[in-house]
Amino acid sequence: MIKPLSPHPRHDPARLAKRSVLIAGHHTSLTLEDVFWEALREIAAARRMSVNALVTEIDAGRTGNLSSAVRVFILQQATGADG
Repeated sequence: MIKPLSPHPRHDPARLAKRSVLIAGHHTSLTLEDVFWEALREIAAARRMSVNALVTEIDAGRTGNLSSAVRVFILQQATGADG
């Protein structure tokens, strides 16, 4: 289960952060809000896998934009929806 963020005056969970991820041997940039990066790390850790491996799984099943697919995946995990 994804933990709620603790309020911190300097932390803006909606701030966009661009990071490099490795998908099937290729580096690509992925832009997500900090809150989604945190949730992605938590989900990957709970599954005992790397963020890159989790993003690779999400990428394999997506039909549109990768950032959107990651956000939808995280929302589905948080709500228990199968998608």
